[in-house]
Amino acid sequence: MDETIAIHRRQSQPIQIGKVTVGGTAPVSVQSMTNTPTQDVNATVSQIQRLEAAGCEIIRVAVPDEAAAAAIKAIKAAIAIPLIADIHFDHRLAIRAAEAGADGLRLNPGNIGGPGNVRAVVSCAKDHGVPIRIGVNAGSLEKDLLERYGGATPAAMVESALRHTALLQELDFHAIKLSLKASDVGRTLTAYRLLAGQTDLPLHIGVTEAGSLYTGIVKSALGIGMLLAEGIGDTLRVSLTRDPVEEVRVGYEILKALNIRRRGPDIIACPTCGRTEIDLFGIVDAVEAKVQRLATPIKIAIMGCVVNGPGEAREADIGIAGGKGVGILFKKGKVVRKVPESQLVEALMQEIDRFEQRDSAKEPPS
Repeated sequence: MDETIAIHRRQSQPIQIGKVTVGGTAPVSVQSMTNTPTQDVNATVSQIQRLEAAGCEIIRVAVPDEAAAAAIKAIKAAIAIPLIADIHFDHRLAIRAAEAGADGLRLNPGNIGGPGNVRAVVSCAKDHGVPIRIGVNAGSLEKDLLERYGGATPAAMVESALRHTALLQELDFHAIKLSLKASDVGRTLTAYRLLAGQTDLPLHIGVTEAGSLYTGIVKSALGIGMLLAEGIGDTLRVSLTRDPVEEVRVGYEILKALNIRRRGPDIIACPTCGRTEIDLFGIVDAVEAKVQRLATPIKIAIMGCVVNGPGEAREADIGIAGGKGVGILFKKGKVVRKVPESQLVEALMQEIDRFEQRDSAKEPPS
């Protein structure tokens, strides 16, 4: 753990979602949600497989109708990660999804119906060993809570989560995960902080409907990052109006920034200044595109100045720093050789490939 970030993780009860443990001492897991029509099995499987390659550990699919629920069986047969069925309005679809093999259910207490509907879902979940996420959303709170609190306040969201938790626990169901999501960072933070002090159930964190790429990344980095830094959160999803693969990439970047988990390359690049004499922007873009496939943790520096570059990025595993029409290749701050600008990307990628091969050849820890 980075000595500059002292994170004391909140202790939570572990639950099992397929082969993934959530909570307890398990790593914070990264999940996403498909945006294909779930009943289109081929499209949905194709997207999930791309998400798996990006590091997605749990996937959620929308189940708006019977066709989507029925498709879960075929989708499950073709993927390697746990699948959660997202249910709104019709509790019978939760039952169909569990029967079709879903590894988990996400219910929104604000629109699933009365206690009788919840009891039916819980009975089915027990029969199939399926955990339930109670997913409270500020945009769909129960009417009585909206009236009592004067709107979708953090306290109203927490009460919604806790009273539905109590209902499940009264039915002797305990494989529960909770989430409280709003589209603004402040309300999300306050709600999770309130909830974290009142239950030891595992928490799924995120800022819902965060927006387009830049807005969504900023809101998610702040909301998710601040909660993680306080030790709150057992799974996360970055919500972007974008290809869900980008959600997974951003999720890992947040975890890397806090030194909680490392997956894939960490690219360090200077913002450029008047000393820069190479196409640093183009080089960074080219390298970033090439290393997206990598899962190996490696710190890569791409610096614009040969004077300060190696020293400023001395902790990088591998790096390049530009001069006039040339650059230097360095490792751990030590210069290896000089390379023409046109060959910098190729030279860097060769070294990255060697690093990856050495890493994969290492004996697994005993």
